[in-house]
Amino acid sequence: MAILNRSVLTINSGSSSIKASLFSVDGKRRNFRYERVRDQREAFDRLLHDLSGDMPELVGHRFVHGGEITDPARRVDAAERCRLEELVHLAPLHLPGNLLGLDLCLQRFNAPQIVCFDTAFHAAMPDLAKRLPIPNELSLRRFGFHGLNYAYIAEMLAGILGDVAYKRVVVAHLGSGASLCLMENLKSVDTSMGYTPAGGIPMGTRSGDLDPGVMLELAKRYTPEQLSDVVFHKMGLLALSAGESSEMNDLLSSRTEHAKFAVDYFCRQVRAAIGGFAAKAGGIDALVFTGGIGEHSAIIREQICDPLRFLGFALDQAANHAGMTAIGLAAHKPVLIIPADEEIMIRNLCLNTCL
Repeated sequence: MAILNRSVLTINSGSSSIKASLFSVDGKRRNFRYERVRDQREAFDRLLHDLSGDMPELVGHRFVHGGEITDPARRVDAAERCRLEELVHLAPLHLPGNLLGLDLCLQRFNAPQIVCFDTAFHAAMPDLAKRLPIPNELSLRRFGFHGLNYAYIAEMLAGILGDVAYKRVVVAHLGSGASLCLMENLKSVDTSMGYTPAGGIPMGTRSGDLDPGVMLELAKRYTPEQLSDVVFHKMGLLALSAGESSEMNDLLSSRTEHAKFAVDYFCRQVRAAIGGFAAKAGGIDALVFTGGIGEHSAIIREQICDPLRFLGFALDQAANHAGMTAIGLAAHKPVLIIPADEEIMIRNLCLNTCL
């Protein structure tokens, strides 16, 4: 059987949701979404039912962290399963759900399981981007995340931007988890997240970068388990809005001052990250929005871009509110919306891994 004719089921399993896509041998794609999941076993049983007997020949999983390895994907055997378990402390919000999804698929599907890593796209970043200003013998570095979607964006850019795609492009992946990536020649050269997915810009329940002294003070007030819960579940937009919501849609529809403050704070920090990349690279040639907030919120895109005219970015308001691909004003630098699609990258990685 030709490798390109193998059906692939892609899995993105989190703590409260499961996204799956079945890519059939005839090129068709079926998407499955299970939100607010309380019992992953029940959700995977529903997926099995919804597949209606269409069993995949390969199953690919999004894994937020791959550790020190640079492989974009690996076939799961006993040794790899053990290695993945040892990485949970690096992404405690994500990896337990990733691992449970993998284990449930091992039970339910008689097919090779492939794990695809969000960290791999950033593996070739220069040392100036990877290094943390701490003693080298501690063996900690910046990894970067959302790499599967950044890899997808990189594949799409040339067809949209032509030669500009190979210049200095900032991609803003904005969702409940959010980060930015600076690309040159379609490669990651810097990113806002660091050692874990808790760093960078503020997110739904994660703070982004903090003064280390703040963490030292919090460590005096909480047990390690309590502090981990605060860091991953009680900071970010939720904290900035005084507990009102971690969801951007809720905050945008709210009339409270707390909600407005959280939105303004988020947009200010995204702008700061874009400006920081411009300073590091000596300018930016294009800006891309992706992720749930980046794709769907014209107001957020506007609030981020309006103060960036000094960098050459200005939005076409009609195109922005219509959610078109190209939303920048003519005679200004390109601003794009490219919907996230980790699933197609997982499919391709599965096929390549099993060649």
